[in-house]
Amino acid sequence: MSSKAAPNQPEDYKLKDTKPQLGERWPHGGLRGGGGWISSERATSTYDLVEQMFYLYVRVVKAKDLPPNPFTGNCDPYVEVKVGNYKGKTQHFEKRTNPEWKQVFAFSKDKIQSSILEVYVRDREMVGRDDYVGKVVFDMNEVPTRVPPDSPLAPQWYRLEDRRGETKVKGEVMLAVWMGTQADEAFPESWHSDAASVHGEGVFNIRSKVYVSPKLWYLRVNVIEAQDVEPHDRSQPPQAFVKAHVGNQVLKTKICPTRTTNPLWNEDLIFVAAEPFEEQLMLTVENKVTPAKDEVMGKIVLPLTMFERRLDHRAVHSRWFNLEKFGFGVLEGDKRHEQKFSSRLHLRVCLEGAYHVLDESTMYISDVRPTARQLWKQPIGILEVGILSAQGLLPMKTKDGRKTTDAYCVAKYGQKWVRTRTIMESFTPKWNEQYTWEVYDPCTVITLGVFDNCHLGGNEKPGAGSGPRIDSRIGKVRIRLSTLEMDRIYTNSYPLLVLSPSGLKKMGELQLAVRLTCLSLANIIYLYCHPLLPKMHYLHPFTVNQLDSLRFQAMNIVAVRLGRAEPPLRKEVVEYMLDVDSHMWSMRRSKANFFRIVSLFSGVISTSRWLREVCHWKNPVTSVLVHVLFFILICYPELILPTIFLYMFLIGIWNYRFRPRHPPHMDTKLSWAEAVHPDEVDEEFDTFPTSKPQDVIRMRYDRLRSVAGRIQTVVGDIATQGERFQALLSWRDPRATSLFIIFCLVAAVVLYVTPFRMIALIAGLIWLRHPKFRSKMPTVPNNFFRRLPSRADSML
Repeated sequence: MSSKAAPNQPEDYKLKDTKPQLGERWPHGGLRGGGGWISSERATSTYDLVEQMFYLYVRVVKAKDLPPNPFTGNCDPYVEVKVGNYKGKTQHFEKRTNPEWKQVFAFSKDKIQSSILEVYVRDREMVGRDDYVGKVVFDMNEVPTRVPPDSPLAPQWYRLEDRRGETKVKGEVMLAVWMGTQADEAFPESWHSDAASVHGEGVFNIRSKVYVSPKLWYLRVNVIEAQDVEPHDRSQPPQAFVKAHVGNQVLKTKICPTRTTNPLWNEDLIFVAAEPFEEQLMLTVENKVTPAKDEVMGKIVLPLTMFERRLDHRAVHSRWFNLEKFGFGVLEGDKRHEQKFSSRLHLRVCLEGAYHVLDESTMYISDVRPTARQLWKQPIGILEVGILSAQGLLPMKTKDGRKTTDAYCVAKYGQKWVRTRTIMESFTPKWNEQYTWEVYDPCTVITLGVFDNCHLGGNEKPGAGSGPRIDSRIGKVRIRLSTLEMDRIYTNSYPLLVLSPSGLKKMGELQLAVRLTCLSLANIIYLYCHPLLPKMHYLHPFTVNQLDSLRFQAMNIVAVRLGRAEPPLRKEVVEYMLDVDSHMWSMRRSKANFFRIVSLFSGVISTSRWLREVCHWKNPVTSVLVHVLFFILICYPELILPTIFLYMFLIGIWNYRFRPRHPPHMDTKLSWAEAVHPDEVDEEFDTFPTSKPQDVIRMRYDRLRSVAGRIQTVVGDIATQGERFQALLSWRDPRATSLFIIFCLVAAVVLYVTPFRMIALIAGLIWLRHPKFRSKMPTVPNNFFRRLPSRADSML
C-alpha cells in the first residue's frame, strides 16, 4: 500500500472489515499434525486472535574447552549466528574458555532465503580480524518444530568443526535450535533479525513489554487547628495558614479569619500518592506578614506509611504533632538550629482506599475499581485484543537520507499497559501480538495508540522542527466495551487520525482483532443497576476543581513512574494515551459539542414538527387517526402509560435491524475536524500560556468575545423567561399578578366541579382544531406571558 493517498482522492476515514487468518497453524504447511490446523483435542492456543508468524529460534547457552589463542594464550569468545544475510552476535567475554551467554536469536521465517544455519564461535581481537575457533552447521529442513504448550526444547552439546566442516576441532557449544511462533516464551527477550541495525541502548527500546500503573491513593489531610504558634514579631498575633507539600504537589489552607496564636481551620487538603511511598508529607505553619511575604512559624515532616488506610467513611482518629521551630535573634548565633517543641498542629490524616483515583477522563475511563484490593469485585469478563498490523503509515522521520517509520503500538486498559515490539523501517508493520485483560465493568474504554520510536540510538532526524527527540504520534483508537457483543471476534481496520496544526491527516490504518468473553451475565446485569464509581465518590464527593487538579497530579505520577521502567514508556506517550489536554479550550471542540446538542434535540424537534402538521391537518388521514387515538386514551386513561412503554418497545425492536455492526471509531464529522478553520487548529495547538504574536492574540480574543457575546445573549434570554415565571406571583406587575391569581381561583373552581376527562377532552380538541378555526395572531396566554416583567431592565 502506498504511504500517501493519491492526489484529489478523498481520504477514507471509515472503519473497514478485515478477514485475517486468525488462529494457530502448524509450520511447514502442516507437515506435522496432518491437516494444518491444530485439532480440537489439543490444548487451545492463547494466540488465536492473531496471524501466526514463524521464527527460527537459536538459543546459545554456553561453550566449553575452547582453545586459547596460540599467540596471546587467552580466549575472548563470542558466538555469531548467521542465516543468509542476517547475522546476530552475542557479547564477548574476556579470558574465558568456558563462557555462558544464555541468549536467544529469532529469525523471521518469511525472510529466510538460506537452507542452512551457521553458528560460529570466534575469538575477539583488539587489532585485526577476529580469529576463527569453530562452527556448527544445521540443515533448515531438519530443524524440529516446537509450538506451545510443548515443553522447551532441551539444548545439546555440539562439537565444533573446522572451516570446511570436514573435521572436528577442540571445543563444544551448547545450542538449541527450533522452529516456533511468536507464542514462544523466548520471543519477547530474543534478538530479532528485523532489528539487526539497532545497537546499544536502542535494543531495549524495541522489545515488547507489559507495564503496570502504580497503585494510587488519595491522601486526605484534615488540618484542624494549631496551638501556641508564635510569629517572629510577637507584638502582633499572626494571620496563620498551613501549607502542605507531597512531592511536587502544594496546597494551602485558607488564612485563619482571626489573628490568634491558636488558629482554627478544619479544612481538607487532598493529594495523590503512589506506592511505594517515596514522598513525605511536609507541613509548614506560616504567617501572612504582607500580601507578598510569608514567614514560617513551624514545620513538620511525616512519612506516608504512618497514616491509616481507610476503606469506608468512618471517622479517623485525630492526632497532635509537635512542630519544629527554629529561634532567630541577633545574639542567638549557634542556637539558630536548636529545636523547640512549643507549638503543636492538630491533624486527621488518612489514605483513602474506597475511592478510585482518576488518572484519565471519565468519558474514556478504563477502570472503576477502588484503590483497596479488599473492595474489588469478581471480574465479569475477559478482554482479548490481537494487535495485528498497520497499513499505509506515513513516513515520520529521516534516517540516513531515507524517509522511514519505526512503529510500535501501546494499549491501555485498567492498570495494565502493553507495548508491542518496534518494527523497523516499515510502513506496513506486522506485530501479531495478543494481550488479555480482566474486565470488571463493561462500561469502560480501551485505548490503543501507535507511535514512531525515536530512541533507537541511531542518527534519526525528526520529520519537522528540531529539539528533544520524542516518540511521534501516529494515531489513536478507542473501543467502548459495552458496544461489543459477547464472545464475538471483531476484526476491523481502524483509521489512524491525527489533528495537527496543518489540519486533519490520516496517518494509516490499525488492524485489530477484539473479543469480549462473558464470565457472569448475572454480574453484568447487577453492574448496570449500580453507580459507575465506588460509593465514596457519592457519599463524600470531591468538587469539580478538585477532581481536575487530582487527575492532573495522578497523570503526572503515572507518567513519571512508567518513564522509569526499562524500556521506559515515555511521558509524551502516557499523556497522549490519557488525554491530558482534553480540558483545554478549543473552538473546534466547542462547535462539535454544540452540534452534538443540536442533534440530541433533533428528535424532539422532529416530533414537535410532526405534531404541528397534525394540528394543521397537513395529512387529514393522520390527523383523524390521532383524534381517534386521543379519544381512546381519554376514555381509557389507564392505557396511557402502557401505550407509551409498548411504543418504546416496538421502536427498540424495529431499530434492532439497524443496530451498529462495528465498534465505534473516531468520527471526523462529529469532531468537526474536516471543516475546521486553520487558525482554529493553530489556536488549539497553542501553548498555555500563549506563545503567539500580539496581533494574533488580539484577533483570537476578539473572536472569543464575539462567541461569548452570543452565548451571553442566549443565557440572558433564558434568565428572562424564568424571571417572567417568577413575576406571575411576585406582584412586580400588580395588574398582571391580580389577573393571574383571579384566573387561578376560577380555574380551581372549574377543575373541581368538572370531570378531568372532560377537561382533557376539551383541551385536546382545542389543541387539535382545524386550521379554519385558528388565527395567525399569538394566543392569549402567550401575549400575557410576554408582557410580564423581568429583571433585565434593572441591569446596567
